[in-house]
Amino acid sequence: MKFKNFIKIFFAILFVLVSTNSYAKTIKWSMQGDSLTLDPHAQNEGPTTQVSRQVYEALVTRGLDMSIEPQLATDWKTTDPNTWIFNLRKDVKFSDGSNMTAKDVVFSILRAKQPTSDFKEYISTISDVKEIDNYTVQISTSKPNPILLNQLSNIFIMSKKWSIDFGATVSQNWDGGEETFSATNAMGTGPFKITLREPNTKTVFERNSNWWGSMKDNSVTEIHLLPIKNSATRVAALLSGEVDLVTDAPVQDLARIGNSSDHEVVSTAQMRTIFLGMDQAADKLRSGNTGDNPFKKKEVRQALYQAIDIEAIKKKVMRGLSEPAGIITFPGVNGYTKELDKRLPYDVDAAKKLLADAGYPKGFDVELRCPNDRYVNDEAICTAVVGMLGKIGVNVNLFAQTKSKHFKELKEDKGDFYMLGWGVPTLDSHYVFHYLYESGASWNKVNFSNSEVDAAIRVMEGEVDLDKRNAAIANAWKIVKDDISYLPLHHQVISWATKKNVDVPIRPNNEPLFRFASFK
Repeated sequence: MKFKNFIKIFFAILFVLVSTNSYAKTIKWSMQGDSLTLDPHAQNEGPTTQVSRQVYEALVTRGLDMSIEPQLATDWKTTDPNTWIFNLRKDVKFSDGSNMTAKDVVFSILRAKQPTSDFKEYISTISDVKEIDNYTVQISTSKPNPILLNQLSNIFIMSKKWSIDFGATVSQNWDGGEETFSATNAMGTGPFKITLREPNTKTVFERNSNWWGSMKDNSVTEIHLLPIKNSATRVAALLSGEVDLVTDAPVQDLARIGNSSDHEVVSTAQMRTIFLGMDQAADKLRSGNTGDNPFKKKEVRQALYQAIDIEAIKKKVMRGLSEPAGIITFPGVNGYTKELDKRLPYDVDAAKKLLADAGYPKGFDVELRCPNDRYVNDEAICTAVVGMLGKIGVNVNLFAQTKSKHFKELKEDKGDFYMLGWGVPTLDSHYVFHYLYESGASWNKVNFSNSEVDAAIRVMEGEVDLDKRNAAIANAWKIVKDDISYLPLHHQVISWATKKNVDVPIRPNNEPLFRFASFK
């Protein structure tokens, strides 16, 4: 009997071990910063959206090739220029097993339009959302909107009942420091569900057995997100096997990673431009010594621009993995032109003269605020800029901090001079203008205001004649480029590093889609 029991126990243990090796296909994923929140409407920030997209879905989405394709909606049509009809999938369930219907879609879009939502500007032209029947939704717009599908691809659908049950009917007020159930818990219709959330430490995703879609047999069953802020530590974790995927591999370590027989690196131009902003509305600098605000003068802004040796930053800081920018959008975005993307020449003498002509022959003092865990070599870029501006007499004090504090304080108007990076998920210039240039826009912290640009933005979001619309975009870009409200730096290049047995397709928006990930 003892021998028989031993045999049973032995085979039971063997079965568990075999099952674990056969079926537990876990990817350990790391990046320098964590998602700011799990509330899918609270923060329009890249890593936050990366996490949300594994769990939540939208009416339409962008596939691996970045083209718009159906997701929760199977098809759509317009019945007049301002009315869209979306037919929903009838086999969709949330991860708790409850059915998704039109009620959830209506609720979610209206939730994303609320004042606390960071996506309200995404869908500002939506004037009404109605349930036609359980699987049909009507969306009305205040004007014809040629990019509505692009915008809806980032509006995630939540369960109305779940939101009501857990007091999450309103988007988390992230800017106000609010803590809500939806900020630390998630329940969507996507391929994965979150089973553990320890902010800035570990988030565990498990495959959602109720997902309407399908994945290959060798695909991922579980994801562990392990944020590691320190670059050297993150690379060490990858090379030692503690981590399988790093989606922001440091440029200075790419050769070392690539030389490992067990790892590989892939790079691609990202849909993101890095730039510096200057508050031009304040009467005097918060951190300066002039008693006024030098940034109000275009000559000063141009002097700073021409004092930045962007080629040196590309070579020494970015190791060649960046593309100098003349405007704050990148190739592939509707409205981008190569001609406008040309930079003003690097010229220290010209910069000094511009400063003297503006009344600052000896320069001035100012604080530069930068994140240190958001963009590729963000703090190192800012450090280089500090040295370059010092050559023209501008004494810059660098204040670098974690992205959560950086973004929050930027929203609270605490920065005179700051770094920001801007992606364009809609792949249309309207997104840049609506957030960064429109008078009073939420991320327009340079306080740019121009009635002609505001009028052009109205054309961008309501003109279906593409020639007229593109003409308005081109005119707006010429105006803002000439104004130098921002200092463009470069279009970012991203590098992913993985174990060779892990396949996660890289995408120019830097979002992994783990439903397409697999093991070789």
